[in-house]
Amino acid sequence: MEYQAPLKDFQFLLHTLLNFEQHCEALGLTELNKDLADAILEEGARYASEVIAPLNSVGDEQGATLNGGKVATPKGFVEAYRAYCEAGWAAMTGPEAFGGQGLPALLATPFHEMLMSANLAFRIYSGLTEGVVLALNTHASETLKQTYLAKLVSGQWAGTMCLTEPHAGTDLALLRTSAKPCADNSYSINGTKIFISGGEQDLTENIIHLVLARLSDAPAGIKGISLFLVPKILPDSQAENALSCGALEHKMGIKGAATCVINFDGAKGYLVGQANQGLACMFTMMNDARFQVGLQGLGIAAQSYQGALRYARDRLQCRSLSGTKNPELAADPIIMHGDVRRMLLTQKTLVEGSRLLGLKAAMALDLEHRGASQAIRQQASARAALLIPIVKGFFTDMSMEVSNLGVQVYGGHGYIREWGMEQLVRDGRITQLYEGTNGIQAQDLVKRKILADKGLALSALINDIRQDCAQSQANEKIAPLASALLHWLNRWQEMASLMHDNNLNNPDSLSLNACDFLHFSSYILLAWCWLQQAQAAYENLPHFDADQDFLQAKIQCAHVYFERILPRCISLMQILLGNTRTIPSFQLDHF
Repeated sequence: MEYQAPLKDFQFLLHTLLNFEQHCEALGLTELNKDLADAILEEGARYASEVIAPLNSVGDEQGATLNGGKVATPKGFVEAYRAYCEAGWAAMTGPEAFGGQGLPALLATPFHEMLMSANLAFRIYSGLTEGVVLALNTHASETLKQTYLAKLVSGQWAGTMCLTEPHAGTDLALLRTSAKPCADNSYSINGTKIFISGGEQDLTENIIHLVLARLSDAPAGIKGISLFLVPKILPDSQAENALSCGALEHKMGIKGAATCVINFDGAKGYLVGQANQGLACMFTMMNDARFQVGLQGLGIAAQSYQGALRYARDRLQCRSLSGTKNPELAADPIIMHGDVRRMLLTQKTLVEGSRLLGLKAAMALDLEHRGASQAIRQQASARAALLIPIVKGFFTDMSMEVSNLGVQVYGGHGYIREWGMEQLVRDGRITQLYEGTNGIQAQDLVKRKILADKGLALSALINDIRQDCAQSQANEKIAPLASALLHWLNRWQEMASLMHDNNLNNPDSLSLNACDFLHFSSYILLAWCWLQQAQAAYENLPHFDADQDFLQAKIQCAHVYFERILPRCISLMQILLGNTRTIPSFQLDHF
């Protein structure tokens, strides 16, 4: 399927709305300006559309293959990955001390969305490496950093995250992989990990696994988990480590990505961070991975909308109910039909609203790591922590809605493989599952991000949104949108208080209602994003003659979102206010 990066939308959001250069100045990146950022994204768009997008269907058809313990990636992946590294994309966000470019997440996020849209399976091989770099740079010893980081940053080596075991998924307290100290300060790692993305491949010279394991004297539960670096090839001797790929999973989608069973049979590993503190170290990587998975959902959704729009403009079927629109043609394009427009605008408003929210999360991540003061870093950390489960959970749920609508726009042709729309559904489905299912994301949002700090981070976010609403109320054309959003901000605070009360009085209700609360929160946040886009579009209408259609479309889409999507909060609020005891009390025998 053809891919065309939405560069105009990226540029509008980065420069017109988010003030990219001012953000970079706050990070101390004064040399990074608008022109350089645009040049980077334009080259990234070329790479995504010309190099990896043509390999997407190839990867789906061929898949990754396992022969004699070695994985072969689909045809063209090796060459595309080599081009990825040679162009410096692998080093984009890496620390400069180890050869990275140190570019901000606000700039990397649009490029990563392009990769997800163009070829999700290909992106998976490089995505976790960036998280490994982050975890090692934050927690590893200087010796490990000097040995591993430069080659990971360059993409010469790749990284993985090894958490899941056959009997231990969400509940990591159950993991059995063991670590035994050795005389040379290394550890002998034994156990089996499953669902390891890129656990074996032919793209890089080495693969560096970050493995959760338990020391023999460790306390029970998650407090007894440690993190170990386990290389496929030992750098000193160039000998193969005692680990192997036992199988490839046969999957619904992302078939070009090797999802592996990895067996550790006395493999040499090295402790990262402190003993029994492995989960805290791994969460540094997991938070990045969850943000990236949210972008995967966004990328899939954006590509589905793009394909559906292209088809709806070309496909001729029937006449418009309000009268013939194209008398010179045998029938009108299906984009003239109300139901098709409903589907396309649902896709467009969800995708473009989510895109801005993802960039806001990226800004918080930047400030968390590079803010000028400790207070700024702490505030940004709280904002990022609040937004990440929403980005992961909502974007991936949204992706399934949007990609299914894409199939629907095509009708029967959407169900046929040659168009590529059904592949997007299959590829995107995993995003709701890995790096913590969306049910886990929702519980994390409520319990760890809202209840744990007594709603302080949420209140700070709501206050920021109220200020934007006050500014928008000065514009009579979007003042009704601002008023509507203010109404839902009050309801949001009420629902957060309700979740707190229910958690005290009926703990089962937290799990029962968490997903509904996450969606309720997300729709309100997207309303904020659309209000800001409408405000920015109105302010710039007099100044950009060439972009009138683009800006008018932003304004109209904001109204579509408030009229057609935001009202979903009504039903969600009714659910949250409903009886929270019926489902938990349902008798097992009655299932």
